[in-house]
Amino acid sequence: MRAVIKSARLVVAVLATLLMLPVAWAAEPVDLLLVLSADISGSLDETKFRLQRNGYARALTDRRVLQAIQSGAHRRIGICFIEWAGATSQKLVIDWTIIGDEPGAQNFAGALLEAPRAFRDRTSISLGIDFAMAQLERAPYIAERRVIDISGDGTHNSGRDVITARDEALAKGVIINGLVILTDPAVSAMSQFPYHTNPPGGLQKYYENNVIGGPGSFALAAENFESFGRALTQKLIAEIAGLPPVNKAASLGRSLDATK
Repeated sequence: MRAVIKSARLVVAVLATLLMLPVAWAAEPVDLLLVLSADISGSLDETKFRLQRNGYARALTDRRVLQAIQSGAHRRIGICFIEWAGATSQKLVIDWTIIGDEPGAQNFAGALLEAPRAFRDRTSISLGIDFAMAQLERAPYIAERRVIDISGDGTHNSGRDVITARDEALAKGVIINGLVILTDPAVSAMSQFPYHTNPPGGLQKYYENNVIGGPGSFALAAENFESFGRALTQKLIAEIAGLPPVNKAASLGRSLDATK
């Protein structure tokens, strides 16, 4: 009898211990983990900053982007939004969120439009990549594809080597795509650092050589901040659907207008 009681007490003790252990929930699957990584360095005045934010909000709620999201096996993606500038200036603006329908997209876009600007600084694309990688490593969802979507209007000029940061991300299976915002050469010529926004060969070529990478990676160009939202829409459709973008090598300021 004592042996039975002792065994029962042992079972109760084991069960109590198990109940106290944390439950290891399986991460929710999505079709894509996407980090939107936006440059808000000092070359973006308040007007350009607002045009960029509005462009993100408009693109994320575009019906064609939503259709691309809903065409996947899981019909949803995991997404977060970060902003960066100099080597010590990175911020998570909107944490990981699932977008699978119009209300989800509208909520994300609304939160983005309401968030204040974090800072002004130099342009550290390498730290923009590193910070995006940190978000991917802590993502609460799982996906076969992980993409960092970097937008910016200038070359890297602060922090560690950008090619090193890119190559380390690619080694972990992450794809990096780019959306460059072109600056009128006449405007660049009047700035203190004209080659920052208009490097030899052009900013799009700079991104292709130094920033993007991975299977199917691409860099697109918006002719200016006014056309940023249209260019981003095309880019998001390509990234979400896992397809090459239309008119990959061309600036999308004119090409998107032509396809409306």
